[in-house]
Amino acid sequence: PIRVAMLSMHTSPLAPLGGRETGGMNVYVREISEQLAAIGVHVDVFTRRTSPDGPAVETLAPGASVVSITAGPAERIEKEELLPLTAEFARGVEEFAQAEGHAYDLIHSHYWLSTVAGEELAIAWGVPHVAMFHTLAEVKLRARASEREPEVRRQAERRLVRSVDRIVAATKHERQLLRQIYGVSADRVEVIPLGVNLSRFHSRDRVEARRALNLDLDTHVLLAVGRIEPLKGLDILIEAIALMTERERVVLLIVGGDDRAAPQIARLGAQAAEAGVGDRVRFVGAVPHEQLSAYYNAADVVVVPSFYESFGLVAVEAMASGVPVVASRVGGLASTVVDGRTGYLVPWRCPDPFAEKLDLLLENPSLRHALGAAAADSMLAYEWSTVAAKLRELYAVVLAGRRDLAAVGGG
Repeated sequence: PIRVAMLSMHTSPLAPLGGRETGGMNVYVREISEQLAAIGVHVDVFTRRTSPDGPAVETLAPGASVVSITAGPAERIEKEELLPLTAEFARGVEEFAQAEGHAYDLIHSHYWLSTVAGEELAIAWGVPHVAMFHTLAEVKLRARASEREPEVRRQAERRLVRSVDRIVAATKHERQLLRQIYGVSADRVEVIPLGVNLSRFHSRDRVEARRALNLDLDTHVLLAVGRIEPLKGLDILIEAIALMTERERVVLLIVGGDDRAAPQIARLGAQAAEAGVGDRVRFVGAVPHEQLSAYYNAADVVVVPSFYESFGLVAVEAMASGVPVVASRVGGLASTVVDGRTGYLVPWRCPDPFAEKLDLLLENPSLRHALGAAAADSMLAYEWSTVAAKLRELYAVVLAGRRDLAAVGGG
């Protein structure tokens, strides 16, 4: 069986969602590790210790564990400050492997910081290195002019896309960006979409879901889920609420955010009050992933107004729950939301078209239900077990390629 060192340095797959560093990547690492273990791939997920009290090793599933590595102080550190700790993190992973007697066949890194650490481990162990960047600095900067990314990250990513054995991209659009912006050949990029837990996210009774959340049965509920940061476009959504003809019967629930999001929440709350919809916008805070399904099922429409999404896991989970999505036509959202069939894609980053589509759906229950049913049907191909099987095939191909190279070198 293959043994994989899965690196998620800056955030743990067990961390609560909705914080500054927690989102779709955390879900991906947890779900894919569990599913890989179920098909015989042993996975150790390595993450940086952020608390002195937590266990060193936690079991995700039989054959899949989360290992906390001490690198720097055992406390929360902003991810922008973690680069100097990547070497110490890599050493910690090596020491764990030696102490446990583990020999890893392959490294799978997530995000650029993990990939920097993985680069060192791949050389030390002489094993292949697969990376999934999830977001890329250059792409984020092009998506939103006022976005800020450190130059060291931009330069590191330009090097890393060439040093790894294979890159996993969530969509064909991401593979195209890697070719256009970074010059990465298509044969070095494997497109494997993210998945969805269909046993957790599926259609349920809306009335029951609303009662469970103490929501008004007669109010239209719009839902936005994710980190609260400018790139998510929540300011555009609040402006759209103010432009809607049905706004007096609408409530927008924003799920996500931790203590570091307080300034953004205050800014968005002030914007909503100034636009006259302060009583229409509610900040729910972070919600455990296993409880998110109730919010999806309670919603009439899920809105994803992001300036960029590499995949758009929220949209996929919403559609699996039988809820239509109104989303920006950007990144991976254009690959998962089928315009006019499972929801609507808004081509411009401005509030008016969002308001128009939201009014259309809220005024037409039959249309809303038809799109929601089609959305649920379209998500059947996104089961996590299917994603894991494709990823295991990629591991086998990369390992076989490395063996072939070794055989040629030995000859």
